Amino acid sequence: MRFLQVWIFAAALSLLPVMAEAKAFNAETFTLENGLQVVLIPNHRAPVVTQMIWYKFGAADERSGESGVAHFLEHLMFKGTPKVPDGQFSLTVKKIGGNDNAFTSQDYTAFYQEVPRSQLEKVMMMESDRMKNLVLKEDQVTSEREVIIEERRQRIDNNPQSKFQEQVMSALFVNHPYAIPVIGWLHEMKELTREEVLDYYRTWYAPNNAILVISGDVTLEELRPLAQKYYGDLPVQEIPQRVRPRPAPIVAEHQIIMMDPRIGQPVVEKIYRVPHGKDAMDVLADIFGGTSTSRLYKHLVVDQKLAVAASADYDPVSMNDTEFTIYASPTPGTPLPVLQAAIDKEIKLLLDKGVTLEEVNGSKSRLQANFTYYRDSLQGPAMLFGRALASGMGMDFIENRLDRIGKLTIDDINDAADTVFTSPDLPITGVMLPQPKPAKGEKP
Repeated sequence: MRFLQVWIFAAALSLLPVMAEAKAFNAETFTLENGLQVVLIPNHRAPVVTQMIWYKFGAADERSGESGVAHFLEHLMFKGTPKVPDGQFSLTVKKIGGNDNAFTSQDYTAFYQEVPRSQLEKVMMMESDRMKNLVLKEDQVTSEREVIIEERRQRIDNNPQSKFQEQVMSALFVNHPYAIPVIGWLHEMKELTREEVLDYYRTWYAPNNAILVISGDVTLEELRPLAQKYYGDLPVQEIPQRVRPRPAPIVAEHQIIMMDPRIGQPVVEKIYRVPHGKDAMDVLADIFGGTSTSRLYKHLVVDQKLAVAASADYDPVSMNDTEFTIYASPTPGTPLPVLQAAIDKEIKLLLDKGVTLEEVNGSKSRLQANFTYYRDSLQGPAMLFGRALASGMGMDFIENRLDRIGKLTIDDINDAADTVFTSPDLPITGVMLPQPKPAKGEKP
């Protein structure tokens, strides 16, 4: 599965509404004696459940020179155990009427299955089995290494937007592992070995480094004995500390320009490195560029007609610093410097005059209007809790988020704007342009 889906979950978080109750999902949690945290998100609307196992291990935990091994291990986890041979895990899930997949990010690796309620015990048995009993043959590692290399070629090397974002992250997170792509650098991926993969597996894949999230039609009284039966006997092991260097200051202006004939529309971005987990920055991003009623869209697209699209985004869930991104695509004939100047003008206006009460209240209303969709979902809430917990945040980050957002003031949002736009760390400017066609008679 694609290794980066974090922006989907960040969008889900940004849509959590402001409502009177403190608890958003009424999730319950307990911890087994071996350290496995278990989270239940009850939803009894249909006889279906989602099981997710989250390991607090991602690409940012890799050793230098071994980029891509976390994502590689995610792939190899489907190669089988003595109890569930190679290829049988996903086939079994399909046969019992479910679906499954996995994904890797900088901060975690996760595996999930969505199955009928009656089959929960089956997938718990299989998932707990491969936490400790994975069998890897040399030929399996060799063939799957070619799979991830081809995945990189298709998703990154043949995609100018992905190559562009890879370069942006390398500039934004200098001296920090977030600068290294989750899928890995190609020359290092080619050298990953069976012994390296198994070393990471034995080091990080343990119950005391995992979170089991169950969302759906099951009660705590039913779940507790099942969790104990299938996960409770897995051995505890010593887990390395997740110590990461601080990113280096960005004291020089960076402009990254990519030109490619496959880019159909010019794009300009300003990306700021900012603190994670800030509710006020979520509201700020929504007000500034979250919807078609936001400042950027209204002023740049509707009023001035300088852009065909304009937005802002903030990803709050991360172990370390994260990004606040401004994006715009010019209308035909609009020079990029003109569009960039207009974006800077909007930032200055925001800093000088701040947000309004109407904007803050409007943002909260928009968030509230979208809430029902997440309560109706099984996988959505499981993603929210798993991602937050695996990134070092607590249950309260999700459950009490509504109450926290409801208490935000105009001053909180204006302070967030100051934090983003007056930081001593300069933003990275990114520009994507269509490759100009060679003049007649010139070599391409």
